[in-house]
Amino acid sequence: MMGCIFCEYDKDKYIAENDLAFAIYDNFPVNKGHILVIPKRHFSSYFEAKAAEIEAIFKLTKRCKEILEVKYDPDGYNIGVNVNYPGGQTIMHLHQHIIPRYKGDVENPRGGIRKLKPNLVEYDG
Repeated sequence: MMGCIFCEYDKDKYIAENDLAFAIYDNFPVNKGHILVIPKRHFSSYFEAKAAEIEAIFKLTKRCKEILEVKYDPDGYNIGVNVNYPGGQTIMHLHQHIIPRYKGDVENPRGGIRKLKPNLVEYDG
């Protein structure tokens, strides 16, 4: 699709790919090694994905974990998808984040993404 940064992404910068998806390093990483896994077909929402695309993203996610283990040796991961602008999506082409986590990268990682905003209900793990 014309004007979509992911549809027009330079294939030489792919770090991994399969028939239906590709992976790149995030240009605005949350942590070192932050990867995006992106379907090749242009659509915006996770809920529009075909089963084969979800499977391709899953397989590529596992491959990216292997790459990250060798290159960065993270201690944990956050994996997620933002859906629609209110959910944090700013590029309207589905993409999954793989964010490596490291001991000490935040003072208290307990609760993972629950630290994103104040919780509706208190969470103490």
